[in-house]
Amino acid sequence: MRILILGAGGVGGYFGARIHRAGGDVTFLVRPARVRNLKENGLLVSSPLGDIHIQPKYITSLQGGESRKFDVIIVSCKAYDLDSAIDAIAPALASQGIVVPLLNGMAHLQRLDERFGRERVLGGIAHLGVTLTPEGNILHLNELHRLMIGSRTEFASPLVAALAEVLASSGIDFALSRKIEAEMWDKFIFLSTLAGATCTMRAAIGDILQTRSGEAFILGLLGECLAVAGKYGYQPSDERLAQYRLQLTTPGSTSTASMLRDIERRGCTEAEHIFGDMVIRAQSHNIDASLLQLAYSHLQAYEIRRTREQT
Repeated sequence: MRILILGAGGVGGYFGARIHRAGGDVTFLVRPARVRNLKENGLLVSSPLGDIHIQPKYITSLQGGESRKFDVIIVSCKAYDLDSAIDAIAPALASQGIVVPLLNGMAHLQRLDERFGRERVLGGIAHLGVTLTPEGNILHLNELHRLMIGSRTEFASPLVAALAEVLASSGIDFALSRKIEAEMWDKFIFLSTLAGATCTMRAAIGDILQTRSGEAFILGLLGECLAVAGKYGYQPSDERLAQYRLQLTTPGSTSTASMLRDIERRGCTEAEHIFGDMVIRAQSHNIDASLLQLAYSHLQAYEIRRTREQT
């Protein structure tokens, strides 16, 4: 099985390194700026679960020809790069190949389906805390490295089972889900709440909880997200919802969303992909989503100011 991973950043680089070390045939599609670092230093992952240092296979462009085709393409880019990512990977996908997106939210599925067909686009979730150091190395921040994939159609490609075997042997905390879209919705709900709260307040959960109305704001966001998900037939289990409430209301919690870290480094965010999509879904079902709209407007204002400062 030939696997192509779009990019060698935090998520793609981490999982790719583990698959490579387990003997998987992995190639990274990277930008030219990343090539020099990989050529000189290889791909280094520093992790509490054990460091990994590999000399990866990589390419910077894709030319036609069946010899350059891949059975599986893992897409782990940011949502704002999705259109260019789709154009980049399309020539590389084998005629019966599958695409495994590891993006947050749900909006990307429709765009990938339109290009490759729903039966070839899996669902995927990565629970992983990583960051890329200035030297280009991957720093794994904790022991969480969970990866979940699954077919979104009744009849799955045989490649799904083959890929699951590869992933299960790589040392990753891996699961093959029969209800992957429900799992994705669960993460969409939690992420929208966590990012909405921590980005709007520019603070960790524990700090927000110390304010006069912080807990009401957090749980209000959660309630709006649950209302939206319910209209699409998805609701977390009672156990999962209790876990989310605990994580979002624990005094002293240092939890923040990665989107807040994007803001703090003056980077681009996935506001449109996460909050824009959630707000549009709420409006289409006449759901009162005033807190989500506030969070969305806040991030839109940030993006407008950021763009102006860069011009």
